[in-house]
Amino acid sequence: MINHGILNPQLLSLLARVRHTNALVISDRGFPFWPGIETVDVSVVDDLPTVLQLIAAVRANHTFTQAYQAEEFLKNNSASTRQKFAAALKGVPLTFEPHVNFKLRVPHAIGLIRTGDTTQYANTILISG
Repeated sequence: MINHGILNPQLLSLLARVRHTNALVISDRGFPFWPGIETVDVSVVDDLPTVLQLIAAVRANHTFTQAYQAEEFLKNNSASTRQKFAAALKGVPLTFEPHVNFKLRVPHAIGLIRTGDTTQYANTILISG
């Protein structure tokens, strides 16, 4: 029996298939559904869990070499929120791009994890190293 780390079996299954150069999307609660992408929905209620919590959980056992977020994240969130995301992604180069361009990356991801996060534009794409 697993007694620490990620416990959700669907999430573990998805993460076990994330290989070198694969993209993984961690989204907020309002991110659109993508029919062609495996989605593990771990949302419970508003802000449970958050994108930051999922980033921390997946970084514990994976190496990521690049991250992407929408430029709109910077404009729509406080300095405190931006700092929390920067700290969560410390050591992973982060590129900000228009949300329209960000969404173009999504169909190429191996999977998407939907959270209950209400932070505007918190969606993050992580590229496995």
